[in-house]
Amino acid sequence: MNIFVLLKQTFDTEERIVINNGEISDDGVKYVMNPYDEYAVEEALLQRDQHGGTITVVGVGPDRTAEALRTALAMGADEAVLIGNDGLTTDEYTVSRLLAAYLGQQSFDLILGGNFSVDSGGGQVAVRLAQLLDIPHTSSITKLAINGQQAVVDRDAEGDTETLEVSLPAVFTAQQGLNEPRYPSLPGIMKAKKKPFHRMSIGDLGLSDSDAAAKTKRISLSLPPKREAGRILQGDHAQQAAELVNLLRTEAKLI
Repeated sequence: MNIFVLLKQTFDTEERIVINNGEISDDGVKYVMNPYDEYAVEEALLQRDQHGGTITVVGVGPDRTAEALRTALAMGADEAVLIGNDGLTTDEYTVSRLLAAYLGQQSFDLILGGNFSVDSGGGQVAVRLAQLLDIPHTSSITKLAINGQQAVVDRDAEGDTETLEVSLPAVFTAQQGLNEPRYPSLPGIMKAKKKPFHRMSIGDLGLSDSDAAAKTKRISLSLPPKREAGRILQGDHAQQAAELVNLLRTEAKLI
């Protein structure tokens, strides 16, 4: 079974967000593998252990993205591919287009990714990729069982669970609860240094910068307003209710 895992490098979730001149500052910031992608890597390892095959982790991003890919190699993936995007403004369209150009040249049975990335939260790349490759897609899975060319998955449906049967090849995105991701071991880290690591440019994929140009543009970026201190309303219940309605109307602008 040829398994591919989509990876993204994101801010550590403990990092404090600082905005300078309308852009997020990354001075001194620690980057990690997108947490939801960890579930995808772990599931790939479990499926390979059960069905055999190879795992290739693929990322689109600047050179530092190699750190996340090497973490996946240390977890047990077989090889990694970094598609560089230095100097190119990207969005979900760009990333899915580059991934589709690469995967369209590969033989694949299963493609896994995280449910969404914790930085943008868009959750668009996998479904766009599936459309470009013309294969099925199921998001937010919490269970995956493969039998031949059929997969049965449970997916989180806003608090409920749906069970679907999907023909392979297909794209699935992992939700928390699918598994418990392992930590890279010291032997795994040492072995990762010797595993194949390929770097590709947009030109290597037969695309130009204009082919992969972003379709969206961010107009502005700002932090949410600081949370104000709470307020204790005075008077009896009727007076408090009247004051609350007044504040919701005049200050919060909610009614």
